Amino acid sequence: MNNNTFNPFRRLHFYAAWFITPLLITLTLSGIGFLFYPEVESYLYEKEFFGMSETKETQSMDEAIKEISAKYEGYSIGKISMMEEPYNSRVTISNENGDSRTIFLDDSNQIVSSQDPSNTYSYFMRNFHSSLLTESTFMRYLVELTACWTVFLIISGIYMTFKKKLLANKNKSKSLKFQKAHAILGLALAIPLMVIVITGIPWSVFMGSQIAKFGQEHPEIGRTELRYTPPQSDVDEIPWATRSLNQPASDDKTEANNNLNNPGQQSLESVIAKAQDEKISRPFSIVYPADEKGVFTVSKGSNTGVPGLDVSPYEETTAYFDQYSGNVIAKINFEDYGIIGKWFTWGIPLHEGHLFGMPNKILNLVVCIAFLGAITMGFLSWMRRMKQGESKTPRRVNKQWSLVAILALFILGIIMPLFGISILIIFVVETIIYFSKKK
Repeated sequence: MNNNTFNPFRRLHFYAAWFITPLLITLTLSGIGFLFYPEVESYLYEKEFFGMSETKETQSMDEAIKEISAKYEGYSIGKISMMEEPYNSRVTISNENGDSRTIFLDDSNQIVSSQDPSNTYSYFMRNFHSSLLTESTFMRYLVELTACWTVFLIISGIYMTFKKKLLANKNKSKSLKFQKAHAILGLALAIPLMVIVITGIPWSVFMGSQIAKFGQEHPEIGRTELRYTPPQSDVDEIPWATRSLNQPASDDKTEANNNLNNPGQQSLESVIAKAQDEKISRPFSIVYPADEKGVFTVSKGSNTGVPGLDVSPYEETTAYFDQYSGNVIAKINFEDYGIIGKWFTWGIPLHEGHLFGMPNKILNLVVCIAFLGAITMGFLSWMRRMKQGESKTPRRVNKQWSLVAILALFILGIIMPLFGISILIIFVVETIIYFSKKK
């Protein structure tokens, strides 16, 4: 029976580590930077987040929206974020060129300041973490491939540690000390690191999009059909006196600000009051109807990416209000999600470090620092085993890979398609080398 499993796993572990280590270090450091973005931004943007306008007069939210619309001509209202004290509320606006701004309102609904979200600390760190500031699709694929190989490094590292009986080895050589330290750190990090990697999948360019698509096609395990296909307002609710007026169409580019002036449309203040009647407390976001049949969408989210706006996954809710009558058409809570929807809702804040507050951040920070330590120990272990002027790489055993090795890589390749494609390429190269040396 062919038991050539250790050798291919050892070589794949070694070469994969060398190939992805630069990206792994970059992703880990940028991940640490992103962990504390709420605290950093609260300090950097204190005026925007917590400041007060010089205008002391109180105005309604509807009046504030009209003021913003007049001041930022050519921009349309995207979302209103009703924040909980001490945070200022936010209004997100954008134009046809894709430019966007965030307008901050104090508790009197007066404009405090505006901000370009693409110039913020969180945007920088998020872009750094996902694509190394390139915003390139290729780089996003490479980041995902790195995450896939990290899973393999964890699994193969555990296998080799026990296969080699490394923890029981009494050899006191310096090279083995580093190797054991590398193995011990790897074992201690295996579960938490795997969790961090897996919970980062929703952002991945290939697997994330495929999982999201699958959840949308199967709403019973995703986020419900209602979430993917929002309800529509009843146009018969338009007041009789205004029914004869032309209604704006969803593709009518001349109708700015997401149809703020639809005849008979509920005021923003009314929608806010009705949301509170539905026990939807701050913080929450409001999205205007997109057209004459659209609805007001009021939601609380656990992964908004906005300091002060995130809530516990159990508090997530999305309510749809008829834009004319103000009646609640439908409401979705966390309990209504399927397994994929719940995974996304839990996983993203866990990955970002705010699922259970500061302890989550500290835990993620410890894992990241220990992971950097494991990488360092692995490198030092290899350096200690090198002879002067000689590269100490794993020796290739020219035997066919065992069925266990092939089956393990096949399963991982099915679960992680990008990993599977890379393994297929490696397997073809290995086969060519095997037969060329066999002659």
